[in-house]
Amino acid sequence: MSAHDASADSAIDTVVLVVNGERRTVDVDDPRMPLVFVLRDRLGLRGTKLSCGCGECGACAVLVDGVEERACMLAIGDLDGSTVTTIEGIGDGGTLHPVQVALLAEQASQCGYCLPGIVVAASALLARDPDPSETTIATTLAGHLCRCGTYGRVVRALRRAAVATKGRAT
Repeated sequence: MSAHDASADSAIDTVVLVVNGERRTVDVDDPRMPLVFVLRDRLGLRGTKLSCGCGECGACAVLVDGVEERACMLAIGDLDGSTVTTIEGIGDGGTLHPVQVALLAEQASQCGYCLPGIVVAASALLARDPDPSETTIATTLAGHLCRCGTYGRVVRALRRAAVATKGRAT
């Protein structure tokens, strides 16, 4: 849990996170505030999207200590000391991640609202399984709602990314 300010007049908690490789200190007035609001409103990282607000759609997926999580369901006060990777932290500086390249090549984006969560989930998948089957890819994507229905293209893109990253760290 976060370090609470002992002052009786203050209800501010200080939470320290490593976000996309950078140590960030965030003062929050309510430790129950969802991580998605901290990322978007306090840290200016707008790539993580809020959609359903109940962890069902995957638009707000981030990596917390390397594990895919739903930022709308995580209380900031429970994350002190955690490492968070958002869509902005995927890739290598100005270079797109192979998943992003493959999604573009397969024209898998329509509105694009779901893609940040899908990219985060897919990059985590390829990091742990560099050659996932279509079934594994489909299972990974099962919790990601794409209202445009581009699932077939997304699966093809993830297979393409797996081929492109074979033998390399993702």
